[in-house]
Amino acid sequence: MKRNVVIATIAAVALIGGGTATAIAVTSDDEAVAKKTVTVSNDDTNRDNTDNTDNTDNTAQDRAADQSARATDEDAEDKAENAADAKAGQITAADAIRAALKHTTGTAVSADLDDEGTAHVWEVDVLTDGGAWHGIQIDPANGKVRGSHTEKDDDGDDAAETAQIRGALKGSSVTAADAAEAAAAKGTVTSVDLDEESTDQAWEVDTTAADGTGSDWRVNPDSGKVTADRSND
Repeated sequence: MKRNVVIATIAAVALIGGGTATAIAVTSDDEAVAKKTVTVSNDDTNRDNTDNTDNTDNTAQDRAADQSARATDEDAEDKAENAADAKAGQITAADAIRAALKHTTGTAVSADLDDEGTAHVWEVDVLTDGGAWHGIQIDPANGKVRGSHTEKDDDGDDAAETAQIRGALKGSSVTAADAAEAAAAKGTVTSVDLDEESTDQAWEVDTTAADGTGSDWRVNPDSGKVTADRSND
């Protein structure tokens, strides 16, 4: 109807410029003149400012978390060693874990980039479905398996530890490789380990920045959320 066309046109003008507009509508059958007032507030600027404020808050929170996760008592020697470890890890922690699981089927519980003499190696601990523990060494340069061994239960507590680990991982969807990938955004991952004894039973992940500064993180085994590890504060 013509009435609707006139009102829609003037309302659109009000939307563009902001303010108040009065639409006069006349029907096609000579009915009485109808008036409709449309008031529009143009608050794009306010919305933009709100969005910017939210973004600023999120960025500040991220910076605070990153600062909290950094080790503040590292000396120059420690940082140099950390930087060397990170540089040696051309194969990521997640890739090392996957390589180990191709060699030995089971659940990866930890992965550490160790310095064995003059060479670095990824040491991945895998718990098999049968309850046996295997240590698999992965070359950090090419991802190949250097060796593997079955770990002996020297102190007789493997059964209890295995049960505790299985309980911590029961129903969780985030694997050790997933945790390593989640924390990789914070730096070069040099170790992943399951903290099955704490109340939140998270994955503990260590990362190293380009300057050798180390940071500690916790990755939720259900959501994969990465938070600063404040357990040593």
